Amino acid sequence: MSLLSPGDAFPALTLEQSGGGFFTIPDLFGGAFGVVLINRGSWCPYCNAQLRAFQRATDKLAEVGAKVVSFSVDDETTTAGMVVENGLTFPVGYSADAKEISSATGAFVDSEAGFLQSTGFVLDPSGRVVISVYSSGPIGRLVPDDVVGLIRYMRDHA
Repeated sequence: MSLLSPGDAFPALTLEQSGGGFFTIPDLFGGAFGVVLINRGSWCPYCNAQLRAFQRATDKLAEVGAKVVSFSVDDETTTAGMVVENGLTFPVGYSADAKEISSATGAFVDSEAGFLQSTGFVLDPSGRVVISVYSSGPIGRLVPDDVVGLIRYMRDHA
């Protein structure tokens, strides 16, 4: 496992999408800034709060040209319920293979339950990592205002 650092190309990850179909990160972002949120699961109150915060910030993120995606190891039914409960409109993937994702991104895996720990990435329009935020537990994660501010700064100083 190696952590992704600024400038690294984000690995291509294909996941099943709640509601049907598949998506591939970073292709999903189509040349826009991307925010990748790996969440611990629908049972995690911190993850639900983060996902709701990013949903509330949809307009601000769109203003800076950023798109959001999230995924976890949860199954399809559990993920669909979480999407509805939190009113999420961005793509949410399910049934991620924890070991595969960890190997590709460096995300930590809970050794007892096997879920992925909260991990976040901001990607530039070319699919390269701008920032990575790794957590080994429930707290320590990206917040929408920081992401919007970072992208504004990058655009103003390009």
